[in-house]
Amino acid sequence: MNQESVMSVLPHRSPMLMINEVLTLAPMESIEATLYIDPAWEIFQGHFPGNPVFPGVLSVECMAQAADIMLMTAERYKGKTPLLAGVDGARFYQKIVPGSHVTAKVNVARENAEKAVVSCNAELYLDEKLAAKCTVTLAMR
Repeated sequence: MNQESVMSVLPHRSPMLMINEVLTLAPMESIEATLYIDPAWEIFQGHFPGNPVFPGVLSVECMAQAADIMLMTAERYKGKTPLLAGVDGARFYQKIVPGSHVTAKVNVARENAEKAVVSCNAELYLDEKLAAKCTVTLAMR
C-alpha cells in the first residue's frame, strides 16, 4: 500500500500520519509498515535543538497506526475508529534521528471480539536493528 492507500484506511492526517507505506499485510494477523522521519518536521525544532531526536511517544504512535491498518482492513473493523486504549511494556533501544527510515512490525496478540478490543505486539526497527517495542491495545469504535 502506498500513502494514498494508507489514507484510504486510516483516519489520521498530517501532521499525525505516521505510516508512509505498507510492505506486507495479513488483516488480523500481521503487518510491516514504514515511515520516513522527515528532517523538516517542526517537532525537531524543540526535540532537541541542535540534537534532534524522534520522540518515543511518536515511535509508539507509528506502531499503533500500523496496528490500526492491520485491524481496519479486516471486514469486522472496516470503518471503525481505532482508539488507543493502552500501551504496555514500552522500551526504547535505538536513537531515531531525522532522515531515518523505520519499519513497524506488528502482530495480533489477543482479541476480545465481544468488546472489539485488540492487543498487538509491536516492534519498530531502524536499519534492521530493534529500536523500540511495546504492546498496544486498541478499542475499535
